[in-house]
Amino acid sequence: MAERKTTVKKFQGLVVSDKNDKTIVVKVERVKKHPKYHKRFITSRRYKVHDAKNEYKVGNRVTFAACRPLSRDKRWRVVKG
Repeated sequence: MAERKTTVKKFQGLVVSDKNDKTIVVKVERVKKHPKYHKRFITSRRYKVHDAKNEYKVGNRVTFAACRPLSRDKRWRVVKG
């Protein structure tokens, strides 16, 4: 039987909060283009990411990937700093 290949979503962003235990909040910025006026603008989104060892602090750049749901809001896990 043929095996399925799954692509794991990965993002890179800046840690904006580390106040929670084993959780960091990461802000990811991306450049979008307006569909009609073609002007580029920056949008951002904040993700709650699992950090098991509490090793990442505010200001660090981290890469994180999708995983199984760990809590109501956490569906991401740190891959590397």
